[in-house]
Amino acid sequence: MAFESLSDKLQSAFSKLKGKGVITEKDIDEVMREVKLALLEADVNFKVVKEFVSSVKEKCLGSEVLKSLTPSQQVIKIVNEELVSIMGGTGSKLTYSPSGFTVYLLVGLQGTGKTTTAGKLASYLKQSGKKPMLCACDIYRPAAIDQLEVVGKSVNTPVYVDRESRNPAEIALAAKAEAEKRGFNILIVDTAGRLQIDEELMDELVDIKGKVRPHEILLVVDALTGQDAVNIASGFQEKLGIDGIIMTKMDGDSRGGAALSAKKVTGKPIKFIGVGEKSDALTVFHPERMASRILGMGDMLSLIEQAEKAYDEETAEKLEKKIRKNQFTLEDFLEQFNQVRKMGGIGKILEMLPGMNSASMKGVDLEQSEAEFKIMEAIIQSMTIAERRDPNLLNASRRKRISAGCGQPVSKINNLIKKYEEARKMMKQFSNPGALKKNKMFRGMF
Repeated sequence: MAFESLSDKLQSAFSKLKGKGVITEKDIDEVMREVKLALLEADVNFKVVKEFVSSVKEKCLGSEVLKSLTPSQQVIKIVNEELVSIMGGTGSKLTYSPSGFTVYLLVGLQGTGKTTTAGKLASYLKQSGKKPMLCACDIYRPAAIDQLEVVGKSVNTPVYVDRESRNPAEIALAAKAEAEKRGFNILIVDTAGRLQIDEELMDELVDIKGKVRPHEILLVVDALTGQDAVNIASGFQEKLGIDGIIMTKMDGDSRGGAALSAKKVTGKPIKFIGVGEKSDALTVFHPERMASRILGMGDMLSLIEQAEKAYDEETAEKLEKKIRKNQFTLEDFLEQFNQVRKMGGIGKILEMLPGMNSASMKGVDLEQSEAEFKIMEAIIQSMTIAERRDPNLLNASRRKRISAGCGQPVSKINNLIKKYEEARKMMKQFSNPGALKKNKMFRGMF
């Protein structure tokens, strides 16, 4: 979980203020000392930390906090606002060329995940109604072109390839002409990387930039490299000029300092973050939502968006009708679990709920939860269609037969039926006309 360590330490620091009717300057100094150490340990840029702590302390010493009836909440509110501010204020959206045809140039060092990110970006754009084409301009790394072709196939997006040319700028220019000719409205150019920023790399990128005139240059950086990612971003901005940052491997970075420093140091916003290996694991970066998650306040907007993506209108309406008629079956029950999987699994959902940090998740075995999903699926699939649709048929002999079919003890089948009955009762609470339609979050979460 991104920012896990930082989140735990900040919440621990602020817990010392809870319950205090009056907060003194000494209290604020002690808390801000812990906040400063937590940010530095999270690999946040020193100058950014210094400015952040100074600004928060100045606002906390104002009368609205010291004289507030809920001073601890006021302090957290100020910290939240400052976190949002250093990450860019509001989310920076991807922009499109007014000409109707847009070129995005992906740049970065080797190993940051440019090629897979190109595919994820294509998938994201397709969901937005765009028609992207990919272009392979990494002519140096062995199998780089083959890799992009595999990525393109996985997201059903064509890839422009020229295995003969040794001029990446000419390849990109030809790809642009081909994409426009074939009716695509976006070209994503995957470029070569180096182990470090050097003159040869920059000359090549400047040449490509001059030839295809990209609408946006997006720098792909690896969050796991910490402050090196920010330094690299500064180097690319100085020598090439970038429009935004895509930060990969955020799902594996418990510190996250690069994400907190990037905008302040480079002046360029983080536009997307990579949170997994799947093609849909590229999400728009929202500073306000990230700040909320860091402070343990959850990210309900993202959770609702995930639920809406996972569940379509037609399925929701069918489910609503079934619930109103008390026809919620085991097949529907299994479908609800599959919707949770589509949202990224139980772990991803828990991360977005208020108050969930590493301490509160210690008792949650995510691997065990996924294993339970698979057991339930095996049990239900071992039933006949009639049994799935009418669990009242499941007498002792039928349960014994199902047990033999799925390789699970009868106790597991009994436990499944119990959970199904509990879910069915909960569903009835939303059985009034339009309840599920109004509360979209519940569509994908039981």
